[in-house]
Amino acid sequence: MKRSALLLFAFVMLLQSLLIAQTSLLTNIPNRKATSLDGRWQYIIDPYETGFYDYRFKERKEDDKEAFWNSDVQVNRWDRKEHGYIDKYSLNVPGDWNSQKPEFLYYEGTVWYKKSFDYKKTNESNRVFLYFGAVNYRADVYLNGKKLGFHLGGFTAFNFEIPASLLKEKDNFLVVKVDNKRGKEEVPTVNTDWWNYGGITRTVELVEVPSTFIEDFSLQLTKTAAGEIPKTKNAVAAGNIKFNGTVPANFTVEIPELKLKKTFAAKESVTDFSLILPTIQLWSTENAKLYKVIITASEDRTEDQIGFRTIEAYGNNVLLNGKPIFMRGISVHGEIAQEGRRAFGKQDAALLLNEAKQLGCNMVRLAHYPHDEAMTRMADSLGMLVWSEIPVYWTIDFGNKEVYQKAEAQLTEMITRDRNRASVIIWSVGNETPISPVRTEFMHNLIKTAKALDSSRMVSAALEVNYNSGKNLNLIDDPLGEFVDIVAFNEYLGWYGGLPSNCRTTNWGTPYKKPLFISETGAGARGGVHADSLTIFSEEYQEWYYKEQVAMLKRMPENFVGISPWVLTDFRSPKRNNPNYQEGWNRKGLYSSEGKKKKAFYILQAYYEEMKLKQPAVNK
Repeated sequence: MKRSALLLFAFVMLLQSLLIAQTSLLTNIPNRKATSLDGRWQYIIDPYETGFYDYRFKERKEDDKEAFWNSDVQVNRWDRKEHGYIDKYSLNVPGDWNSQKPEFLYYEGTVWYKKSFDYKKTNESNRVFLYFGAVNYRADVYLNGKKLGFHLGGFTAFNFEIPASLLKEKDNFLVVKVDNKRGKEEVPTVNTDWWNYGGITRTVELVEVPSTFIEDFSLQLTKTAAGEIPKTKNAVAAGNIKFNGTVPANFTVEIPELKLKKTFAAKESVTDFSLILPTIQLWSTENAKLYKVIITASEDRTEDQIGFRTIEAYGNNVLLNGKPIFMRGISVHGEIAQEGRRAFGKQDAALLLNEAKQLGCNMVRLAHYPHDEAMTRMADSLGMLVWSEIPVYWTIDFGNKEVYQKAEAQLTEMITRDRNRASVIIWSVGNETPISPVRTEFMHNLIKTAKALDSSRMVSAALEVNYNSGKNLNLIDDPLGEFVDIVAFNEYLGWYGGLPSNCRTTNWGTPYKKPLFISETGAGARGGVHADSLTIFSEEYQEWYYKEQVAMLKRMPENFVGISPWVLTDFRSPKRNNPNYQEGWNRKGLYSSEGKKKKAFYILQAYYEEMKLKQPAVNK
C-alpha cells in the first residue's frame, strides 16, 4: 500500500473513532424527564483488561462470551464463565472508586461497572438517551451486549441515544468500562497536581424525549455597546434553539414572571431568536435574580432558570452590568476534603460555595477542569461569579493534532452545558502552560473556538510570570496575553522562592492594556501546626504569607481587577509527600483537610471585607 493510501486510511480510522464517540450533547438535564440510574453498581477490577482483549491482546468480538460487556449468567452447568458481577463487589454511583474501598486508593486502570434496570417508555415513539455527568477518564458503554460508543475526558458530560430495538422493558444489562490511566496524549496529561479519582463520578440518567425535541437552547441579554450599562426596560435578549429530529413549524418562548410569550418560526435545525424584555432585574452578585424560561416546540417542552446580565473586559476594568467589579475570588477543587473524595451533587456544591461565601468571596475559580453542573447552577442562585476551565494543564503535547481535538472537544462540552449560567463569566482554556510558538498557536486556537461558541463572555488562561524582566518588576508578557480578554497569572512569591517579605519591594505589570487578575497565589500549612512565622508548613508561616500578599495587593496597578488565591481547602495530591506535613495532600487550603479554618483565612477575609466596602453595587 502506498504511503498516501496509508495516511488516508489512518485519517479515516481516526475520523471514525471520533464519530463513534457519542451523540451531540443534550443540555438542561436537571429540568428534563429523566430516570436516575444512580445507586449501587456491581464491578470487576480488570488491571490486565482481560474483559476487553483476548489472550493475543486483540479486542474481543462483540458476541464473545468472555467479554465483560456480555452476560455473566451460566446457562448450563458446564458453561465456562471467567467473569461475574455480584453484590459483594459493588460501588456507589456517582462516586470515585478511590475513596470507597482501601484497595482502590492509588488504583489506575480499568474497572467494569454493571447495572441492571427495567424501563418502559411513556410513549412508544419517544426516544431514550443514556446521559453521564462525567466518567474519568475513558468510558466504553455497552447495553445488552451492544456497544453504544465511548467518550474521552474525565470532567465533561456526554450521552448516547439508545436504539429502540435495544432497550427492553425488563432486565437491561448496562456495562461501562472505565479506564482512568493517565496518558501522554490525553487531556490532562500524565503530570498533574491533583488526585486521579477514577470511576463514574457524576450522575447517570435515562432521558426520555419525543421523536423531535429541543436538544439545546441559549438565551442571554445582548450588549448594546461596549462599556454601556444595560437597560432594564425594553432590553433585548437573544439566543438560539437547536432541534433534534424533524424541524417543527414553530416554537414558543415564555417568561411567565414578565408576562411574556412569543411564537417564532423554526427556520432550520438551529434557529436564532430574540425577545424584548419589558422590565427586568439584572442578575448580579448582590441580587441573584433568575427567571423561569419555558420553551415549547411540537410535543416537547423544556424550562430553565436564567439570569440576565452582561459581562465584559473594558479598558482597565471588568464590567458586570456596565459597572466595574473587583473579583474577590478563591480557587476550588471539585473535592470534599473531609471525606477524601470527588465532589458531586447539590449538597457538595452547597458546602464548597458556602465556605467561599464565609471567606467573603463573590467569585470562584473552578480549577482545573469543569466541575459538576450542580456547582454552576448553585453559583447562579447564590450570585457567585465563576471561572470555568478545561484541564489543559502544564505540559500536554501541544504539537499533537489529536490532543488538540481532545482539548477542543472538552471545551465545546463545557461551554455547551453551561452557556445559560449567568454565574459563568470566564471560559479558561488552560493553566500554567510553558511558552513556545506551538503552545501559543494551540491555545490561541482554543480561544478562537471559545469565542465562536460563545462571544458573550470573557476568555482567559492562567499564565506564568516573567520574573527576570527588571529590577523589582515582574512582567506578565506571555504572548498569549495578546489574545485573552483578561490577563491572569499565577504567582507564589514567598513560597516557591524567597520569603513572604520579598513582596515588599515587588511590583507587577503587563504590556497588554487589559485587566490584570491574579489567578493563583498561596502557601502551604498543615492545619493545627503552630510555630513562629519562619517555620514552613506552620499556620503562622501561611498567615505571614497572606499578610505580605495583602500589603502588596494594595499597591497593584490600576488595572488590577481581582484575585483567586490557591486554594479554598486542602486537597489530595500524590506529588506532595512530606511525611510530617503533607502525606499526599496539597496543604495550601485556607480550610484544612478536616474542614477547619486556618489563621490565613482571617487575613484574606479581612481584605475582602475592605474591598467589598470600596465596591459600588452593580445590581442597579
